[in-house]
Amino acid sequence: MTFLFPRTERNLILTGDVGSEQPQLGQQIAEQLRMPFVNLETEITNRINLSGEEIRAYYGETHLKAVESEIVRETALRRGTVIRVDGRTLGHSDHLTRLQATGLVICLVMELGAMLQHWHVSMGARYHDIQERAVRLAELKQEWAVRAMDGVYALDITPMTQEEIIARIVELWREVAAPRG
Repeated sequence: MTFLFPRTERNLILTGDVGSEQPQLGQQIAEQLRMPFVNLETEITNRINLSGEEIRAYYGETHLKAVESEIVRETALRRGTVIRVDGRTLGHSDHLTRLQATGLVICLVMELGAMLQHWHVSMGARYHDIQERAVRLAELKQEWAVRAMDGVYALDITPMTQEEIIARIVELWREVAAPRG
């Protein structure tokens, strides 16, 4: 993979549905690499003072996609940053290509059984609502589609602890995105 920027300016882009702790995981990776951290979902919420779901409900999908596109364009201008973005956003328009040009994209994945188990714990009673589960599975399908895209590194984190995940991503970052030379 060829990067357009020197190693000190490359971004690390994290995606994949591995539960609600992904933003904290991204923050810890950023701290380990001594890089700033940006969570695109937080940026969207801060920009409009509504969550993505609320923007979708009040203003529609088109408005949400316009806000996402604006924030992706701005985020692609950053250098030397760990960026957390969901697969739905990466799969829209030229977002993946735009962010890929700035650095390494790693899609974190879990085996389906482990993901369902995680949802059972995190969703509580909502897990038993068939419609709620169907929505989550549709979102997961979009997230997993990213891992099959060219130039995206898929990392199965099912058997790993949080410390092992951080160590493996830092190691992958150093091997692929920041080679000595």
